[in-house]
Amino acid sequence: MKRRLLPMALLAAMACPAGAQPDEVEVNRASRAALESVPGVGPALAHKLMAARPFADWADLMQRVPGIKAAAARKLSAAGLRVGGLPYPSAAGRETG
Repeated sequence: MKRRLLPMALLAAMACPAGAQPDEVEVNRASRAALESVPGVGPALAHKLMAARPFADWADLMQRVPGIKAAAARKLSAAGLRVGGLPYPSAAGRETG
């Protein structure tokens, strides 16, 4: 049983940056499975995200991934997706798109 848990724990650690909450997923480092674990990210969006990364910030992601505008970015961020360890900056009034 322990041998099965170790690979899963390693995958989870790679998907979350140091200090991140376990339900946060860093888009620049996450595996396809970790991306698809975020509500709102299906196989097609996970593929687009992986093909376009790395992203400098949310504005960069929104510019280069078709279909991700402010509303989608807010939802994905609320579901735990992070870019550079940061949530979408809508709360700070710096919305893009």
